[in-house]
Amino acid sequence: MGGLALRGVTKTFGDTKVIHGVDFEIKDGSFTVFVGPSGCGKSTLLRMICGLESVSDGTISIDDQVVNDVPAARRGLAMVFQSYALYPHMSVYQNMAFGLENLNTPRVEIDNRVREAARMLKLDTYLNRKPTALSGGQRQRVAIGRAIVREPKVFLFDEPLSNLDAELRVGMRAELTGLHRRLKTTIIYVTHDQVEAMTMADTIVVLRAGRVEQVGHPLELYNNPGNVFVAGFIGSPRMNLLPATIASVDGGMVTVALPGFGTFATTTQAAGHAAGESITIGIRPEHLHAQDAAGPGTLSGKVSGIEQLGGLSYIRVEAPDITVQLSGQTRLAFGEAVNIHLPPANIHVFDANGIALPRS
Repeated sequence: MGGLALRGVTKTFGDTKVIHGVDFEIKDGSFTVFVGPSGCGKSTLLRMICGLESVSDGTISIDDQVVNDVPAARRGLAMVFQSYALYPHMSVYQNMAFGLENLNTPRVEIDNRVREAARMLKLDTYLNRKPTALSGGQRQRVAIGRAIVREPKVFLFDEPLSNLDAELRVGMRAELTGLHRRLKTTIIYVTHDQVEAMTMADTIVVLRAGRVEQVGHPLELYNNPGNVFVAGFIGSPRMNLLPATIASVDGGMVTVALPGFGTFATTTQAAGHAAGESITIGIRPEHLHAQDAAGPGTLSGKVSGIEQLGGLSYIRVEAPDITVQLSGQTRLAFGEAVNIHLPPANIHVFDANGIALPRS
């Protein structure tokens, strides 16, 4: 078992509060990712769960048992650090066995666990090597293996791939998700990279300035962001966000006005809101369509940048400043005028406080 619950958790360093009343649950066996910009409190929250930082207020429970005062070594968790934290004078085998030896685990059981973890992580042929003789990806696998042999209730990963190059990161993402499927153990993973979060997680916890902005399945957050911050943070390239006003509300449905570009229909429900209110509209780059002629629901601008990626093209359009994703290879040229259609069903509307309004 490895379910966790955080209730009203806060953390204060001196007079500075860095975690503000965090509440959420992590289901047993899930792969949960904490994501957010640098300094948002992801690693602090992870260290509090692990027991390396104390809780200023609130409770952390593992399998319905409050563990605020339980030492880190007795929580049944295993942590994998960004820096690998391997002993350079020990072999791969010795690094993986060290923790079990400190627990006075029988030698035969240590050997079985280490060799099974090495087989799972494709480290069988490296057991006698020192960490300095390994690549970055291999060292990270050793750090993961050291955690696996302890058979913890929960694995905690603190930005474990940030020291690897782009190609290795992609490969390690696949290895970690495959490992999760095999072990069926709860994983909590911290990253600032929302692509890692989207591709690996069952559940994403989006953090900003020590507060939880939204919790949900990756596609739930992508398709229905709860506020402007989540809308702009989840997705690559990011959602286009533009200042606008409410032009009219008819039957609970809102029409929005973009200054200098006219009005645009939406499928957003805006009961309780009135014409003239300041709002923000958002639309994903892949939901915008370039077309030859202007018409209802279109805006016109000039191409200010082009990125050709082979199977996809991204064009920047100035005034307003938006990114459009096109399939295939575009023939549009820098400075060329283009008409962009905004499909009503794909327009998100956020009120003056940045909170998403419901869509039909």
